Amino acid sequence: MLSAIHRARKSLGRSFLVLCAVVLSACVPTGGTATGPATGAGGTVQVALLIPSGSGQAQDELFGQNLENAARLAMADLSGVTIDLRVYRTGGSPAQASVSAKQAVDEGAQVILGPFYSEEANAAGVAVANSGVNVLAFSNNTAIAGGNVFVLGQTFDNTAQRLASYAVRNGKSKVLIVHDRNVAGEVGKAAIERGVAAAGGSVVGISSYEFSQNGIVQAATGIVGTARSTGATALFLTADTAGALPLLSQLLVDNGIDRTTTQFIGLTRWDIPPATLALPGVQGGWFALPDPGLQAQFQSRYAAAYGANPSPVAGLAYDGIAAIGALARSSNGAPITREALTQSAGFAGVSGIFRLLPNGTNQRGLAVAQIRNNAVVVVDAAPRSFAGAGF
Repeated sequence: MLSAIHRARKSLGRSFLVLCAVVLSACVPTGGTATGPATGAGGTVQVALLIPSGSGQAQDELFGQNLENAARLAMADLSGVTIDLRVYRTGGSPAQASVSAKQAVDEGAQVILGPFYSEEANAAGVAVANSGVNVLAFSNNTAIAGGNVFVLGQTFDNTAQRLASYAVRNGKSKVLIVHDRNVAGEVGKAAIERGVAAAGGSVVGISSYEFSQNGIVQAATGIVGTARSTGATALFLTADTAGALPLLSQLLVDNGIDRTTTQFIGLTRWDIPPATLALPGVQGGWFALPDPGLQAQFQSRYAAAYGANPSPVAGLAYDGIAAIGALARSSNGAPITREALTQSAGFAGVSGIFRLLPNGTNQRGLAVAQIRNNAVVVVDAAPRSFAGAGF
């Protein structure tokens, strides 16, 4: 358990960009209305898929292949529309993503799906900002969203709002935020503050810790003391399973947190990897995840088609194609505009409903789960429409 911090430090490079919202300076213009090229006759739309393959990194190759596979799986499910998919390999490089985005538009792309990393997405969006072509990036970094760039990844704000709403409805309205003292932790803290306020709860305190084994050990007693003195009914943690969560959750329990009155809530997925579910410190904790039933169906279909299980990011490519296909089918040749992409009803994705927002971020229909006896139990099902609770 103690080695988790060491492993996390070593992996904070490229994988950090996948799992966490990294603050960047977004350069994409936010004004104007993208008109963009018209879709073809008969519901044909040319889509540029930008994937991180070509960097020489095994992780990028895996993600790239998974994204392309999922996109093609979605294409096979469409009816009444034809997707002309053109694949561009960026190598995970912002410079190459910019070049690829320009090339794709020059070759007739009507919408760009990808790139993968947030810096790439920002670069691609800037490169084609004046073309009227929208970029549906696989990132969850809301700092790059806006103008012609939309992020498809599950955002901290979406997760925090869903969990805070459920917590307040269930009597856990006095929240102590516990966050890593790093970029991801600060971004997560801000998302939780917004989510709790929107749900009608109150943030009664904020505790932080240095992102190191020693930092967590030194902070644990003080966090427990703050929870007691503020009367917090919930501890909302930004920690993830690859970093501080295994050690932090156990130390909070060891230092006297009473989980019968104080609810642990996680901003990140606590079920990945599955071994986390056996940790004593996370028992009883709440976290949000996509609809497990729909997710299982996708995993089964993907494995049947490609002989391996998909990575967690693969579904984003499926969702992107599903949204583009739905719009192209009903567009009568009209461009895929920001207004069309941000329709309030949203889209049916591989793991549930989702919609793109005018500010470039997204909302997803998430389930709330609890860890009970080393297993995931859904305690509040994912909504099937945006008229449900939490929206």
